[in-house]
This record gives sequence, structure tokens and C-alpha cells, in this order.
Amino acid sequence: MTAEPGAGLPSGPASGPGAVDVARTAWRRLLLRARVRQGASRVRVALWPILQASAAAGLAFGIARYGLEHTAPFFAPVSAWICLGFSQDRQLRRVLEVAVGVAIGVGLGDLVVHAIGSGWWQVAVVLAVSALAARFIDRGAMLTTQAGVQAIVIVGLPAAQAGGPLGRWTDALVGGGVALAVAALTPGDPRRRPRLLGAEAVTELAAVLDVLARGLRERDRADLEAALVKGRASEGALEEWQASASSARELARVSAAGLRHRDELGGLEHQAVLVDRAMRSVRVLARRAVPVASGPAGHALDGVADLVARFGAGVHVLAEAVGAGRDPAVAREVLLEVAHGADPHALGDGDWQVQSLVMLVRSPIVDLLEAAGASPQQARDALPEL
Repeated sequence: MTAEPGAGLPSGPASGPGAVDVARTAWRRLLLRARVRQGASRVRVALWPILQASAAAGLAFGIARYGLEHTAPFFAPVSAWICLGFSQDRQLRRVLEVAVGVAIGVGLGDLVVHAIGSGWWQVAVVLAVSALAARFIDRGAMLTTQAGVQAIVIVGLPAAQAGGPLGRWTDALVGGGVALAVAALTPGDPRRRPRLLGAEAVTELAAVLDVLARGLRERDRADLEAALVKGRASEGALEEWQASASSARELARVSAAGLRHRDELGGLEHQAVLVDRAMRSVRVLARRAVPVASGPAGHALDGVADLVARFGAGVHVLAEAVGAGRDPAVAREVLLEVAHGADPHALGDGDWQVQSLVMLVRSPIVDLLEAAGASPQQARDALPEL
């Protein structure tokens, strides 16, 4: 994130060197907590896949070392790790694609080294031949990339092991075979990771709304600025959710399990876009709320605070539904009630600045209603007429 602490926030008479230092310290603490929370989430999601891939790499090394009696079976664990990696998106086609790419690169590299030696032009030759062979076999970009990379590595490394001219190729086959067995025996649900990331991203939005509602009710500038900072710090979680949902939907095209869940995966991707859009609108609301709440007394903000608080409660319910993969009917009902109350004339009472805050709340309410399953027309119709 490139945003500076306090960027976009107006400076008033209460601002000064001390206030700026406090704001920067608060910004750093909030950003650190957000990064720690997101890092812990990534570790939790990747823990089991990494343990599986590590065990597969060790098993592949053992088979090549003690079963094939290769003294340095470097490419057996390398192939297993490359094929499995740390992601839960392990579809058999992807694992097979990577395994074949590694085998092609290692095999052709071994042949070139034993036939014409190694050097700069040999690297160019083996890279071109490996990449063309991979493109002939399949259209997958990963297959071609791995074939080229492994061929370059093979030509650049000395053949310091037993096993003949194709010893490293057989090691790569062992690693790829072990990876395929692990992927086949431990099939993953393509919905699991997008659901988990979605629940966390929607919860981030709900937390921003909670802090924003408190800041409006208490007219606390620090809370309002904290809401803006938390909104900015959530960009990573939202981007990761969108990327995961998009990846899962693409993988569903070549997976039997994914085909069954294709509609839900598409819905998760659409939800990710809507929640990201809503978060951007909420950040605008938080930025606008700072001068209104910290300006001269007299603005009636309790109604807006209650509206934002109820909005946050509905978003919390939506987060639970996304994480559990349930129909967000309850969240939709709550958000519909919130939308019915987003009337700038009733809440603003002739105060155009308060009315402007209500107007800013209306857009993310529509986005979240759509994320909860309402049609665009239903979401817009739920709002009071202006």
C-alpha cells in the first residue's frame, strides 16, 4: 500500500505536530495488526498443503535414493514440491501439467548434456526444444514454463549422480508420480479457500463499519480516522479473495468436483468484486465523516451512526454465510431493513452535511445487498426515493 498515514484527511485547528505523530503511530499499529492478521490467515490456509508437499518431497527423495540407488536425487523432491506447492487449488490436471513439464525439461536437458555438453548455446538449444515440445503436447502455460526452466537448470548443473544419462529424468518422474498420487488421494474442495478468504474480507468491512459507527456516535475523530486506515489496510485481503475466487473458477473447468460447484464459485467471484466496491465507498464515507463530526457542534449524527451500526451488523451476518457456504437469506433480510432506513430526508432533518453522509451510505448498501443475493433492481428499489 502506498497511501501515507492521514492522506486525504483534512487538517483542522486541532492538528499539530503532536496530533500528526499520534495519527501516524495509530496508523502504523492498525496496519501492523492487519498485516499480522492476514499473515496468520495465509499460514492457516497453507499449513496442511505445505505439510503434504513436504512429506511428498521427502518420500520422493527416499524412493530415488534408496529404491533407485541414486546418490544425489535432487530432482525427485524438487519435482514433487513444484507439482504440489503450497496451494489448496490442486486439481489433477494442473499437477499433471507441471509434472509433465518438469519431466520434459529434465529429460531433454539430460540428453543434450550427454550428447553435446553444456554451455551458452546448449542452454539456448535445450530451452527452445523443450518449450516447443511442451507447446506441442498441451496448451498449458505452466507446462511450457516448467519445461524450459528445468531444461536450463539441467544444462547448468553438473551430472553428479549415478543413474546413467537419464538418471535425473527418472528422479523427476519419481517426484511427479508421488505428487500425482498425493493429489489424487487428497482431493480438495475448490470452494474452501475462497469461502475462508471471503469470510475474512467481509468481516474486515464489517469491522470498518463498526469503528465508523462508533466514531460518528461519539464524534471521535480518532475512530473515524482509524476506520479509514482499517479500510485501506484491508486491500490485501480483498485482492487475495478476488484472486482465489477467480483461480478456483478457472480450475473448475477441468475438474469434476469443480464442475459441480461452478455456480457457487462464480458467485464467490462476483461477491468479491461487490465487497471490494463497497469497501471503497465506505472509505469515502469515512473520509467525509471526519470534517462533519469534528466540525462545529450541532450536526445530528446519531441517526447516521445507528444506520451504519445496523449496516455493520448485517455485514457480519453476511460474512458468516459466506464462510459457511450458506444461502445469505438472513443477511439479505437484515440489509433490506437497513436499506429501508437510508433516507437522507428523515435522518438529515434539513442538514445537508448529514444528508450527504446518508447518501454515501446508500451505495455500499446496494452493493452488499447484491452480494447477499438480491438482484440489482431489488437492491435499488429497497432504498427510499429521494
